[in-house]
Amino acid sequence: MGPGGDVSTSEADVSIDAEMLRSALAVANIPCLVPLLYQLTGDRKWLADPYRPTRAKGTDDHDDGGLPDDVQLEIRRATHDAVMAWAAGRPIAAPAPSGDDLLGLASLCVAEEVPVEYEPLAAEQLEFRPSALASKTACREVDLSVVVIGAGISGMTASKYLTDLGVPHTVIEKNPRVGGTWIENRYPGCGVDTPSYLYQLSYYPRAWSQYFGKRQELDDYLTELADHFDLHRSIRFSTVVERLTWEEGAKRWRIEVRNPDGSHETLVAQVVISAAGQLNIPQVPRLDGVEKFTGPLFHSARWPADLDLTGKRVAVVGTGASAMQIVPAIADSVAKLDVYQRSPQWIMPNPNYFRAVSPQVHWLMANVPFYSAWYRFRLAWMFMDRIHASLQRDPNWPHPERSLNAVNDSHRRMLTKYIESELEGRPDLVEKALPTYPPFGKRMLQDNGWYRTLRKPQVELITSGVTALTETGVVTERDEERPADIVVFATGFRAHAPIGYDVVGRNGARLSDVWGEDDPRAYLGIATPGFPNLFFMYGPNSNLGHGGSFIFLAESQINYIVDLLTQMIDNDVAAVDCRPEVCDKYNADLDAAHERMVWTHEGMDTWYRNSRGRVVSVMPWRVVDYWTMTRSADLNDYLVD
Repeated sequence: MGPGGDVSTSEADVSIDAEMLRSALAVANIPCLVPLLYQLTGDRKWLADPYRPTRAKGTDDHDDGGLPDDVQLEIRRATHDAVMAWAAGRPIAAPAPSGDDLLGLASLCVAEEVPVEYEPLAAEQLEFRPSALASKTACREVDLSVVVIGAGISGMTASKYLTDLGVPHTVIEKNPRVGGTWIENRYPGCGVDTPSYLYQLSYYPRAWSQYFGKRQELDDYLTELADHFDLHRSIRFSTVVERLTWEEGAKRWRIEVRNPDGSHETLVAQVVISAAGQLNIPQVPRLDGVEKFTGPLFHSARWPADLDLTGKRVAVVGTGASAMQIVPAIADSVAKLDVYQRSPQWIMPNPNYFRAVSPQVHWLMANVPFYSAWYRFRLAWMFMDRIHASLQRDPNWPHPERSLNAVNDSHRRMLTKYIESELEGRPDLVEKALPTYPPFGKRMLQDNGWYRTLRKPQVELITSGVTALTETGVVTERDEERPADIVVFATGFRAHAPIGYDVVGRNGARLSDVWGEDDPRAYLGIATPGFPNLFFMYGPNSNLGHGGSFIFLAESQINYIVDLLTQMIDNDVAAVDCRPEVCDKYNADLDAAHERMVWTHEGMDTWYRNSRGRVVSVMPWRVVDYWTMTRSADLNDYLVD
């Protein structure tokens, strides 16, 4: 078994502490136990009532599966016996189910039908079938050089698989160490709003301390990842890429960088992978009087390390994901906290947000065969594609002013009821906090005590925007001046802007001109015509708007890029340039799909869209659709030299 509890053979002869197993199974997730119990025993009775779990509501782990206590106890005891028998050497009855058998187990686990198109994805994610990357990174003769820009999650994933492929490469990182966004975002309360066990790379699992990881543990995870795979040897730190220029004759990129000592250097490589990400250039509003303000003034991604909030009057501008983490974290330290809201957010109740992962669960993950695999599968289903269908506009729905369709309207009722219960007795706050747009019109956030924080006497939610600053405070749209000692801009990032360095492709074309001020386009979010051998990770329209982990997308994208590089190596190809008609068709299909979805709904205002209303950040596809699109690269989609 690996560290995640996955089984590499169909039988084992290992030592299992029977009492520890019994203790751990007492807290185990029933929907995960039932499919693994069938795999261990082959007894089909576990696939039928009364052992079939019920469907979970919302994002709850649903540990009891909705089953009576006596049925739960029977399942736990049977699992205990099956695991002990396996540990003693009994072969696993169904070590790698596939086809209808796998779909049946997957549907059993999540208590709803898993469509047939998920079978290949489920088989690979559950490790019942080798990953596509496993065969692509087999040893071969390699005559290819690569520069990767960025040593965050995407850049390190690229480096890991390039190393496996035997491709010489250099990673250029502007920061002094690995970590990407978790270096730059250090504000109080900083963490993920994706479950920890989804916010991990498939090739490097972790025993997380919390179900939703906080910044320091995420930072540690990435540092340990780099150490484990010896990635530091390929990284040049504190080095800034300033310009990329394609050399047509040599079929290579010239990469101009600024070294830590300020000197300039030119590197060359046949391929460049841009893993700089979407969310790294802070978006700071242009306000009159900024230069007059005498106190600390900063973006949330530039939080001062030594900032003392004790007894201060603090203004937080924005109520998005960062603000939602900052406000509850600092509310009890300040004298007064003004929160400036442009538009309210839909927030999902989640009992796991601050919950620690118990030692028993860690033990289950590490020792019980298939447990961690099924647990991650359930999480992925609940947090990814499960709600995708409810984000499609029903043209016959009679209430488009509040929702998209009947299911989306039921989400609105549930979330509204939650807001009203959290803010009971405060109709003034309910009026301010209740969104007017459909649920999921902006990224769904996880409640970390936001509503309870708004009730505190020192906290005030202000629905008038900030227009200017004075020496000692802020001025609102209503011309009201409010005092502030500290101003925090929790205003997001320039997600639509071209990447932060100049890129010159074929025939002198500049990427900044091709993409314009805020309209980036790429085939699969990965390749843009006119810029050969330049591949983006987390590029245009490769964010997830309906939920889930971008790490999954990063692995899908590097799978595609590695497959393309492998074909270039095997076929002695010097350069590939995405065909314009291929990119145009992809983006036309993408735009058409978005026109049917919530983010283009009338009255919606979201950072997913550019100044002309086009959605340029998130994809309209299900996760399974994008995974399928990136399974392999077709050289026919490219002009090949």
